[in-house]
Amino acid sequence: MNILIVEDEIIPATYLKKILINAGYSVIGIATTSQKAMEFVLEKRPDVILMDIMLKDNISGTQLAKEIYFYDKNIIIIFLTAFSDNEMIEDAVESKAFSYLLKPYRDREILATLELAKSHLRNPQKVTHHENVTNLIELIDGYRYHKELQRLFLNNHEVHLGAKELELIKLLCSHPNISFEIEYIVDFLWDIPKNQQTLRSLIHRIREKTSPNLIKNVNKFGYKISTK
Repeated sequence: MNILIVEDEIIPATYLKKILINAGYSVIGIATTSQKAMEFVLEKRPDVILMDIMLKDNISGTQLAKEIYFYDKNIIIIFLTAFSDNEMIEDAVESKAFSYLLKPYRDREILATLELAKSHLRNPQKVTHHENVTNLIELIDGYRYHKELQRLFLNNHEVHLGAKELELIKLLCSHPNISFEIEYIVDFLWDIPKNQQTLRSLIHRIREKTSPNLIKNVNKFGYKISTK
């Protein structure tokens, strides 16, 4: 699987390239502008493009994605961004990108998403990445989690959460209605040892921003998130 990186910041682009090469992927290049990205697309036809949604030239990443799909609808585009404006999110969905990963992202999140992309390339009819029904998880109290965008919504408005808060919501929504053990959650969220109080503080902040019922305690075992 050949991958193109579209990122105008050279340090994160180089770091991302290193992650991909170490994982055995082929990186055909790094494009720092939309023009250079289109040259790569036309000349080398990448299978996957990892692209920052905010480029520092004349068009945005979402606009560039639409142009790329005009030439080749089979290329998989994965947005990498810290941008959280609702209008930009809607634009990202409209551009039909395969996935949308928030910065700062973890190496394993990138690699896991690429595994999904690989599955799509092998058997596209079994992977539907533009299907809104399968992307949305209907949670209690009117909340909805969008798996592709990795965002939480209430009444079609994004609930603004921090990176760790979103990471916890993402984990719990990976298996809604199923309890996650406290130790597992702590190990998943933090690369360095953290105590359970750190997790409780994180959940308290989420409850303050959402609903006290969204994340439920499970008999001192762990936590879960419930569908409606």
